[in-house]
Amino acid sequence: VQLQASGGGLVQAGGSLRLSCAASRRTFGSYTVGWFRQAPGKEREFVAAIWWSNGTPYYADSVKGRFTVSRDIAKNMVYLQMNSLKPEDTAVYYCAARMGTYSTSQYNYGYWGQGTQVTVSS
Repeated sequence: VQLQASGGGLVQAGGSLRLSCAASRRTFGSYTVGWFRQAPGKEREFVAAIWWSNGTPYYADSVKGRFTVSRDIAKNMVYLQMNSLKPEDTAVYYCAARMGTYSTSQYNYGYWGQGTQVTVSS
């Protein structure tokens, strides 16, 4: 499985960005695709995930109500719509995939994209 994240950029606080994750695998029937982020000097943290088979989303408390994860089965794409962005959302964002139900631990994801930088200015 190969993943490629894109869509990062520089945005002012309160603004929006949509990240995309393109997956090479033809079908993700029993997979979870997750989004993680890593700010400078901090551990990589869970942001959101989606259970591919039925689209069930999961969110970290810090992004609930602001971020929305979705998938497009036909295009093999996963999206992270980020609204009401805050300076503390600044990080490199990664998409990742694992077989099975969602996990908030990065160590449970075996497939990773290369990351895309999101910078939120105050």
